[in-house]
Amino acid sequence: MLRSLKFSALAIGLIGATHAMAGPDLTVVSFGGANKAAQVKAFYAPWESAGNGKIVAGEYNGEMAKVKAMVDTKSVSWDLVEVESPELSRGCDEDMFEPLDPKLFGDNANYVKGAIQPCGVGFFVWSTVLAYNADKLTTAPTSWADFWDTKKFPGKRGLRKGAKYTLEFALMADGVAPKDVYTVLAGKDGQDRAFKKLDELKPSIQWWEAGAQPPQYLASGDVVMSSAYNGRIAAVQKESNLKVVWNGGIYDFDAWAIPKGLAKDRAEAAKKFIAFSVQPQQQKTYSENIAYGPANTQAVPLLAKDILKDMPTTPENIANQVQIDVSFWADNGEQLEQRFNAWAAK
Repeated sequence: MLRSLKFSALAIGLIGATHAMAGPDLTVVSFGGANKAAQVKAFYAPWESAGNGKIVAGEYNGEMAKVKAMVDTKSVSWDLVEVESPELSRGCDEDMFEPLDPKLFGDNANYVKGAIQPCGVGFFVWSTVLAYNADKLTTAPTSWADFWDTKKFPGKRGLRKGAKYTLEFALMADGVAPKDVYTVLAGKDGQDRAFKKLDELKPSIQWWEAGAQPPQYLASGDVVMSSAYNGRIAAVQKESNLKVVWNGGIYDFDAWAIPKGLAKDRAEAAKKFIAFSVQPQQQKTYSENIAYGPANTQAVPLLAKDILKDMPTTPENIANQVQIDVSFWADNGEQLEQRFNAWAAK
């Protein structure tokens, strides 16, 4: 009996030691859907398998008010949150997120430009692109100028109901080079030019507000072309003839951020998780499960060619795309969205 008690004590001790070595459980909050399913395979399951502690996966719709309330009341229960670039920038300015040492993530040169931010790390890249149904068009469009050409390509156009992306596309349709879009849009003349170009297309526009709508509109023939999120088009390409034009696309990151005020051990574990998620192998697995590009460019050569053709970050696909200018939209977004809403309502 004494021996069995000793063995029991030893077993309990070993379990305790294993628990001590595994980090704290982390609550990781993302946007859900196919994106979350890819994260489970690429990040959560391998993290747990490596003995780092459990991941408690949550979902939200990007409401920064929830994060702000946690930080303000010093009751932070989320260890990591997935945010889009404008929210990351604003949250950083408002001291809602923990600052991050870029050294934790290796050589900055291995990442798509803009991925490593002062208090967040982009872990995948997505693009808003021109999409079309090849079954409905005899000639393939190649640019936003074609999107605006209703004589050569008759039919309705789908555009996101908002100023962001829409104004940039209008300027590119009017001949502005992708690299010059934000320089032109920064001035009142450039903004007037974008709205004037939108006036030309207005009778042919069918607005969309949810990411699932463009593929539906294209498949049904309601529109012949639409702006769309690249991942939404890739998800239905096996059962449809929907195509993407990368030229003139606008790319952005989704990033991990750590809400300010997390206990030190949890914050350290969260930083390790971020570093883990941007390793080439994890990035490869993520992109194999959803058509979003790896933020770590070292993952690109690890991906099969048939997957790479749908990635926003391959050199040929990203060559003529525009990185969204987060500071421009932080400074001008409210005014331009108000102007856009008034224009759309006319």
